[in-house]
Amino acid sequence: MQKIPVRLRVNGELHDLIVEPRRTLADALREECGLTGTHLGCEHGICGACTILLDGAPARGCLIFAVQAEGMDIRTVESLATGARAHPLQEAFVRHHALQCGYCTPGFLMLLVGGLERDPDLDAEGLRELVSSNLCRCTGYQNILAAAADYAAQLRAARGA
Repeated sequence: MQKIPVRLRVNGELHDLIVEPRRTLADALREECGLTGTHLGCEHGICGACTILLDGAPARGCLIFAVQAEGMDIRTVESLATGARAHPLQEAFVRHHALQCGYCTPGFLMLLVGGLERDPDLDAEGLRELVSSNLCRCTGYQNILAAAADYAAQLRAARGA
């Protein structure tokens, strides 16, 4: 199959790639951009391990072709930490023991960052609804929800609400 050029803006950096039109964004991020924090699970859009942000909205990287993401702002889990300093949501995950094996964690982090940046006023039911789109086989979700509520409270406090 013929490859085509695509320019992706990932975590604020431009990546000029040559990919097959059928190359998924998740595969391009991992293999061409070297950003392996985006995990591949089911590759059918069900598990959420590949969740990234496209123009601020959570999206499944396994369901989007790299060529479709051209011109969009792509954020991966690698965008969260600043140097050695973890993102506040990552710190909340540690504080609340919201991970075990960690495979699903990048997807949950990006889902929650995207959702809470858009609406930091999500209540417990809203957070439960948000995280219901991703799968975790280890934690039982309670600690993930506790970390999400902690981070949402931090966002509300930072804006003075």
